Amino acid sequence: MTRPLRFGLVGTGHWAQIAHAPALASTEGIEFAAVWGRNGDAAAQLAATYNATAHGDLADFLASVDAVAFAVPPDVQVPIAIRAAHAGKHLLLEKPIAVSPADADALVAAVESARVSSVVFFTGRFQADVRAWLAEVLAASGWAGGCAVWLGSAMRPGNPFNTPWRRDKGGLWDLGPHVISLLWASLGPVRSVTADAGQGDIAHLVLHHGTGQTSTVTVTLDQPRNAAFSELYLWGEPGRSVCPVETEDPVIPLRTALTELAANARSGQVSHPCDVRFGRDIGHVLADAQRQIDSHLHGLDDGRLA
Repeated sequence: MTRPLRFGLVGTGHWAQIAHAPALASTEGIEFAAVWGRNGDAAAQLAATYNATAHGDLADFLASVDAVAFAVPPDVQVPIAIRAAHAGKHLLLEKPIAVSPADADALVAAVESARVSSVVFFTGRFQADVRAWLAEVLAASGWAGGCAVWLGSAMRPGNPFNTPWRRDKGGLWDLGPHVISLLWASLGPVRSVTADAGQGDIAHLVLHHGTGQTSTVTVTLDQPRNAAFSELYLWGEPGRSVCPVETEDPVIPLRTALTELAANARSGQVSHPCDVRFGRDIGHVLADAQRQIDSHLHGLDDGRLA
């Protein structure tokens, strides 16, 4: 009988509690073995809930597991994930994998050097209904473009996702990875991006895909609850096709991500459609969009017609 793959969890916040911990504890072939967090008391409490071991020392934590799942902000994820890869641990990463191209490149280099398996949890990419939709649209031809709008309200007072890194990076970096991942998978690789900002954290993108199509993205985290809305669709010769919405139960697709990572780890497979390299590529699109938005906001390019 195959030994369960021992997973450790880095992170103890809301997302760790409602998604990662329950998924790790309920995925066949996986043992939820260890927890490490910046808050030692929170790590101990979360570990006790699932009969795992809380570690105060990161080296001890890494030595006790075969793979690591991350539920921390990207600036915390990067150095620990690099260290975990160098220690030979397989990685279940959160998006964005990093917020600078240099950090993303360094993480990819560490994973490739260690030849460990990696999966980035783009939630929709692991939903059965979204995968069925992707198979359907990829089987058709003649798509002219796509559109994604995600109006979130995470920045409203009392929302558990109102965290410092989201307040700093906004919808571009939190919601952008999800919709770009789906448009990339359905219309082809993103070759370039044109970006601008609206009020607050509103970001508008035009994605130019390698197959010639274009798609548009509007994302924000700071809208009132009664304005919250999410939709992604393609249009073209086959008509208009709407992607299923992201699930409100992240545990189910996260189990799928963990299962696929564990299967790759056992077989020695180091590539996956949503692996660290894909996470890096999405991050490069976001970084270029951020550069353009910052340039506009600082008046270096006001976009006015001559």
